[in-house]
Amino acid sequence: MSHYFDTAHREEIETLRQRLTARTEWPTWLLLIGVYGGWFSLVLVSDRLGVWLCTLLLIPLVVLWLSVQHELLHGHPTRWPLLNKILGYAPFAVWYPYTLYRDSHLLHHRDEDLTIPGRDPESRYLTAERWQGSSLFEQSLHWLNKTVLGRFLLGAPLALLALAREELQRLKKAEQQAWFMWLTHGALTLLMLIFIARYSVLPVWHYLLLISMPALSIAMIRSYYEHRPHVQPEQRTVINEAAWPWRWLFLNLNLHLVHHDLPGLPWYDLPRAYRARREQWQARSGGFVVQGYGQLWRQHGVRAIDSPRHPFH
Repeated sequence: MSHYFDTAHREEIETLRQRLTARTEWPTWLLLIGVYGGWFSLVLVSDRLGVWLCTLLLIPLVVLWLSVQHELLHGHPTRWPLLNKILGYAPFAVWYPYTLYRDSHLLHHRDEDLTIPGRDPESRYLTAERWQGSSLFEQSLHWLNKTVLGRFLLGAPLALLALAREELQRLKKAEQQAWFMWLTHGALTLLMLIFIARYSVLPVWHYLLLISMPALSIAMIRSYYEHRPHVQPEQRTVINEAAWPWRWLFLNLNLHLVHHDLPGLPWYDLPRAYRARREQWQARSGGFVVQGYGQLWRQHGVRAIDSPRHPFH
């Protein structure tokens, strides 16, 4: 636990961890059952629901699945990484293998490297050299990606292009781990798509382009302004006091500073920890507080929130 917490605060967090809910992790188990059961049920009854109603229900379910995978890689609901990996390996969201997401995200939790390009794998900023070497078209795309609308429309395609470049390099270098990961993920994804084609009315292309891509685009809204450049690492991470639909879809990751300070705390305890010390969390963030995703849309729907170029790296 961070040295930031005083004795009383440490005791509050420890009390949360000793609750029956935290010891049994039943909310996360229930969530896992719900997402798996919901996905298979929707696919199997898609002929009764129709393509578009099924689509509208599957998109938020896949967004929720991405949030569940995030819980799994942080050690929930079990203390065994292999079991969590097995629980989270289903390729419902298609594009990111679980192990790739897990390994890059855990690197992202080195708070001293947050936002720094080349060191933070989830940084949305460019070095001065990379910026100057980019074409006008590329710079325009990065500026658009700094608006909420641009993030929603371009965030997923840009992220997938960057992923393809990086992973193709690893495969060309014959990295054994990369080949094993992609072959495993590819095989499971193929089986899933065969299942969809065989037992649902959803065309495979429809699932790929009109369910998994919109789900990834919605998830991109969560990470749109989770971090900002700042000389103090603890002031690089946002507290977003979002409304309940977003809190549910993102499993309270809108309280992102609380999560970064307490990465082992499960999703259902983040609001309790935040409410108990709300003023302290906000002071620790240096005032990096957003009043919901609606505020971001109103202020930065079509206006860049900051520069794509990192200000001090």
